Amino acid sequence: MLIHDIAAAFRQRFQSEPLLVRAPGRINLIGEHTDYNAGFVLPAAIDKEMYFAVALNQTDTIRLYAHDLQEAVEVRVEEVAPSQTQWANYLLGVVAQLQKRGLAVPGFDCAFGGTVPSGAGLSSSAALECGMLFALNQLLSAQLQPMEIAKMGQAAEHEYAKVMCGLMDQFASVFGRAGQVVRLDCRSLDYEYYPFDTASCRIVLCNSGVKHALASSEYNTRRQECEQGVAVLQQHYPEIKTLRDATLPQLDAHRNELGEVVYKRCSYVVEENQRVEETGRVLQQGDLAAVGQLLYASHAGLRDKYEVSCPELDVLVELAQSAPGIYGGRMMGGGFGGCTINLVDTQQVASFVEHMKAGYLQRLGLKLDTYEATIVDGVGLVQ
Repeated sequence: MLIHDIAAAFRQRFQSEPLLVRAPGRINLIGEHTDYNAGFVLPAAIDKEMYFAVALNQTDTIRLYAHDLQEAVEVRVEEVAPSQTQWANYLLGVVAQLQKRGLAVPGFDCAFGGTVPSGAGLSSSAALECGMLFALNQLLSAQLQPMEIAKMGQAAEHEYAKVMCGLMDQFASVFGRAGQVVRLDCRSLDYEYYPFDTASCRIVLCNSGVKHALASSEYNTRRQECEQGVAVLQQHYPEIKTLRDATLPQLDAHRNELGEVVYKRCSYVVEENQRVEETGRVLQQGDLAAVGQLLYASHAGLRDKYEVSCPELDVLVELAQSAPGIYGGRMMGGGFGGCTINLVDTQQVASFVEHMKAGYLQRLGLKLDTYEATIVDGVGLVQ
């Protein structure tokens, strides 16, 4: 077990007994690019996790050790600032958030590692932030509430990793619950759990293995296009604060004024919010076939209206449609690479994976990595 290896490495390196913490990565079943439009998302925590061994060290120095990379970083508590080492920024960013709140963070030791594949869009960064916050919250008896941990993790990502993410990733890592997906209202932060039947259906992730350079610049462009759409609509409907408030008839009425590109972006977001709500309803009825159809519709919208897919992701979704045991699938995450998420009949996972690997190799000459994911509880102590 990786957690045992990390604990052993910690004891050997720091000569003390650590607190052990696990923080999960996440999938998002549906609701893509809706978070920054104050809409709905439907994530879940999964058993691809980051593990931490942490203890206070009675000094004024923070000593971090990345077990997987075998790299170490040391920094004095009063000198915490963004570093040249990217992985360290996620953890130091968390310390900076605690310090901002007036908490005196003493020196501590931390060894960590994990099974969240990096760059696959499963939010290894949010797991790092939330796991570190959870551990320090325990050790310092800081009495942070779960939602504060999620928000501070997000702030750490904004300020130290310079990624302007929504709250979904950190929220899912903290609030995940085994066997359930959780619908988050990104405006009010109200949330609600829905059952996900893991006995008859598995989540299989197919990693396209590509990360197109477009991702971050296009992400910012999409945000601006949505804001432009809202600005146009507000002139006619002052009550519209974000696309969450807009309807398709309103968009259609001002299609010319919006322009074709902005119209497409906005109509995707409005439709995707409706799909998230509909997915909640059909999950409660246990209708996996209906959930699958909503995932396909989400992918088509991301490909044709939001235009954040790429040839590799499209091939994966196309291959899935003819695969054994498939209920449905779509690209997941910001786009231009990363994974597709697929709902597959438990009995047919092996044949599904075989079909996908063979097809991806044949169509694109690329080797396919797949991960089977189980829905687990959010961040917590390792027993």
